[in-house]
Amino acid sequence: MPNAPDDPADAPADGLGERDRAVLAVERRSWPGPGAKERAVREQLGISPTRYYQLLNALLDDPRALAHDPVTVNRLRRVRDARRERR
Repeated sequence: MPNAPDDPADAPADGLGERDRAVLAVERRSWPGPGAKERAVREQLGISPTRYYQLLNALLDDPRALAHDPVTVNRLRRVRDARRERR
């Protein structure tokens, strides 16, 4: 029986599962217009945009995600912190 997408047996040395790496890869891309990213999330990851953003937000606090893609994670942390300060 195949392992689940985030089964630790399938995780590379950084400890992130396939789905977590895919979420970061989607976020790394630039998007041409409204709706394109959400459409890609549904088609490529097979999850709703709401679930995508929940997973992404959790990844921003995960040291494994920072080790895997520090540029993307630090950029998103800055954006998140700026939004929190505006509230």
